[in-house]
Amino acid sequence: MADEPLELGEISFSDWHAHTDKLADVGFLTVARKLPSLIRQAMRMAWRASPRDTAATIVLNLLGGVFTAFGLLATTGVLGALFSEGPTPDRVVAALPSLALVGAAAVLRTAVQAGAGWAQSRLDPQVSRLTEERLYGLTSQVSLVAYDDPDFHDALQRARLRGVAMADSVVTCTIDVVTAAVGIAAVAGVLGVLHPVLLPLLLLAVLPDAWAAVRSARMQYATMYALIPANRRKWIIGQLLAEREPAAEVRSFTMRGFLLRMYDAVARAEQDVMLGLARRQTVARLAGEALGGLGAALVYVALGVLLAVAAIPLAVAGTAVLAIRSAQGSLGRLMYATNRLYEEGLYFTDFLDFCADAERRIPGDRDTAMPDSFERVTATEVTFTYPGAATPALREVSIEIKQGEVIAFVGENGSGKTTLAKILAGLYEPDTGTVHWDDTDLRQVSPDALRRRTAVIAQDHTRWPLTARYNITMGTDKGEPALHGAAAVAGADEVITALPHGYRTLLDRRFKDGCELSGGQWQRIAVARGFHRDADLLICDEPTAALDARAEHALFERIRHHADGRTVLLITHRLASVRYADRIYVLDHGRITEHGDHDTLMALDGLYADLYTLQATAYR
Repeated sequence: MADEPLELGEISFSDWHAHTDKLADVGFLTVARKLPSLIRQAMRMAWRASPRDTAATIVLNLLGGVFTAFGLLATTGVLGALFSEGPTPDRVVAALPSLALVGAAAVLRTAVQAGAGWAQSRLDPQVSRLTEERLYGLTSQVSLVAYDDPDFHDALQRARLRGVAMADSVVTCTIDVVTAAVGIAAVAGVLGVLHPVLLPLLLLAVLPDAWAAVRSARMQYATMYALIPANRRKWIIGQLLAEREPAAEVRSFTMRGFLLRMYDAVARAEQDVMLGLARRQTVARLAGEALGGLGAALVYVALGVLLAVAAIPLAVAGTAVLAIRSAQGSLGRLMYATNRLYEEGLYFTDFLDFCADAERRIPGDRDTAMPDSFERVTATEVTFTYPGAATPALREVSIEIKQGEVIAFVGENGSGKTTLAKILAGLYEPDTGTVHWDDTDLRQVSPDALRRRTAVIAQDHTRWPLTARYNITMGTDKGEPALHGAAAVAGADEVITALPHGYRTLLDRRFKDGCELSGGQWQRIAVARGFHRDADLLICDEPTAALDARAEHALFERIRHHADGRTVLLITHRLASVRYADRIYVLDHGRITEHGDHDTLMALDGLYADLYTLQATAYR
């Protein structure tokens, strides 16, 4: 079995480079055109994070360039005095004023650069906070159906793993690019003053490095983009090997060896891709450095020719050497910053693209107010299809729920019960058809306004790593009577009484003094959460799935008692629990096939009667 081929689902090694052509046509000019946009986006984000620190960083860096140029020009005066005719002491004395200017320029440049560094160090954490808040503000607001879209998941992973992390780095790189460009501009201005022919010669030393930086960044991004599915699969397998929840089954089914084989298969293929990337990047860097060295040599040759033909004096030549060395340092920093800005800017662009897509997935403003109550909830000809699905999950479904009724949805797995319940709760919107509270079309009201009027007790409820109190109140504050009343109705008060710190107990063993609950205990907490909401419409989706028979019976009795005068929608496979419902809707492959009370459906002798009889027979 060790040699058995592994099925890796969406991960197939031949597809890992499916996106490597994404940037195949990107060249230096493309990068040059892209950088201004990146710089604008980064500066816009930095300004939103802190206008004061952004302005201070830019202004101080500009002043640093001014003092650099001033110091180089003053250096010409120093060298001119030293290379002039006359006794050495006289030449030194003549050079002192210019030398003082050089020293003053150096001190001022150091001071403003230190100030710029301080402002930039303040800016970085503010940009990180702003970026993270924007991401999570959007992910918590998009329509729920977005999480059923695999393209949304891929975009979200790119934004979370690299995009957010690169935001402050992109701002830093942008400032570094601006700083280096200011330095180069200062040197270029000095060289232009000294002799115009020196200025274009600088390009010979920088263009090869620029080519190598762009090529290396393109390789890096294309490879990482192609490896996103592999990284996700590694993370998933790693969770199975390292997390507490699957640990018991990993051991009981002796899954360790199989999972390690799967992890190793993905990791080795990823390793081969990364080694190939390192080889190609090294070749590109060596070629760029070799050509860059040749360009630098040509610059110095040209400078020597100018001296030989007496086109420039010796003092100017000396200043030019210093300027060229300063420019080469600035050019090196510019190339490094440009490389990082371009490479990390691609990931930052993923973040911006995700944010733009997420904003389109957020429902627009809706001004219609929710009614104070309802006489009936109606769904008319509702059809809904999950993203990427070939067939609808619901097909032209119509139901009616009157105020104060207990309604049940019944059907086999995959029949559409939970999907329909989520549409009624405002979590999904139908592709076609309408849902009304009396005469109010729910498409015209704010989803949050609807959700505040409904409560959902879900089978796959979240086990929040919060205190027992917050697991019930969900951050609302209705007072102690409401909290204790909801816990008592759900039977969660017995669970909480047994906890070491009562309602203040943290329900997560990963934290100090935290406690873990059993599945049935968590189920009671989730039911209490729904009861605490005290909503107009209570939706119970398999609320007793984790309870034993006695606890299940007690809970259904509490739900019936709690439902007195309230409207309850019940979804369950335990058909004995729905026989007292006012009306039962039977779903089959996304359609309503039967509806009525228990006696009516038994008389029809259809799917409900068949399922009920199967369960009843099993108990006899």
